Amino acid sequence: MRPLIDAEAAAAWTDAVRIDVRWTLGGDSKEAEYAAGHLPGAVWLDFDRDVCGPPGPVGGRHPLPDPEALQTVLRAAGIDDGAAVLVYDDGDGMSAARTWWTLRWAGLEDVRVLTGGLRAWTEAGLPVETQAPQRPEGNVTVRPGGLPVLDADGAAAWAAEHDLVDVRSPERYRGEFEPVDPVAGHIPGAVNRFLAENDLGDLDRVRERYASLAEPAFYCGSGVGAARSALALTATGRPTPPVYIGSWSDWGSRGREVARGEAS
Repeated sequence: MRPLIDAEAAAAWTDAVRIDVRWTLGGDSKEAEYAAGHLPGAVWLDFDRDVCGPPGPVGGRHPLPDPEALQTVLRAAGIDDGAAVLVYDDGDGMSAARTWWTLRWAGLEDVRVLTGGLRAWTEAGLPVETQAPQRPEGNVTVRPGGLPVLDADGAAAWAAEHDLVDVRSPERYRGEFEPVDPVAGHIPGAVNRFLAENDLGDLDRVRERYASLAEPAFYCGSGVGAARSALALTATGRPTPPVYIGSWSDWGSRGREVARGEAS
């Protein structure tokens, strides 16, 4: 089952629960934008609060949510066991991809991301609405483990045996520039493939970029961009790769060894 869907196909996919997770790193909540116009029937989820867990001393800036807390959120959104779910954001695919990854990790199977997000929907001339839907409470049961996830030890082991891919910018990877996290550099043994090249609308380019990597796993700053890269690779037909969800923000908080410069 391909995880991406275009606007026209999404409009015809009327039995899916629609989830709006528009978000900007470090920005204000976009709930007001949701209220101003969203896909018909779409439910609002706050990405930081509802999709991710609260950050702590370790675990990264966007850790996995507590399974029971996520289950409560998804039931309140009207999601049942076996439900189909359509996820969208503004269009860059970042928060939508991480939500896709989280729901698949939680055991939901039919989850798809709207390619191009709300922008593609409106550009296709499709309608939006302003009223929030009143959906009956769902009965979904969260069952963690639906997708492979790495912790810090797993990421280190993967880098030693396979291809651990850092999808941050080359400058951040080399440790020349770190705008978010307190430690600059990368996980020893990791290679760099900047996520800006992983265009969800150009899957041939994604295939080309990862053709030489037999068993990639992804990380970024806090597990959002890495999930987007995992979504892009999955959309090409390859198995969904492992993601180090804590990513660099978790690695640095644990005082792990840091590499700088180009990959050896």
